[in-house]
Amino acid sequence: MAGHGTFYWNELVTTDPDKAKAFYGDVLGWAYQDMNMENPTEPAQPGGRTYSICRADETMAGGIMKMDGPQWDGVPPHWVSYIRVDDVDATVAKVEPAGGTVKAAPFDIPSVGRMAVIADPTGAEVCLMTPAERGGEAG
Repeated sequence: MAGHGTFYWNELVTTDPDKAKAFYGDVLGWAYQDMNMENPTEPAQPGGRTYSICRADETMAGGIMKMDGPQWDGVPPHWVSYIRVDDVDATVAKVEPAGGTVKAAPFDIPSVGRMAVIADPTGAEVCLMTPAERGGEAG
């Protein structure tokens, strides 16, 4: 499993998840497990918000979600990278003194973990994440 300071997860946010899934399925052989974004313990619902786990054989390789809502206006499809940290809040406290910017202060995603969005001094953005304590796989 990924340790502190290592890349932990990658996620594609796109305007057309079905097209992206077909592409990566053809090119990389990925299969997908769809989840309900509002309630991950429930199956994905037609017309609902879906998060697709990408699988390379039995290994989780990343996720795909639809850019849905006005917050995405003008934003092109892109991959988001997550770096695992032991303590998001303590790590974020180091960002501005080191010359970076906190784009989204630490927040919790139930059953997923605590995360924040930062930018380094060059403007490159990345997410920091402390995964929720649970069994399972990631990274």
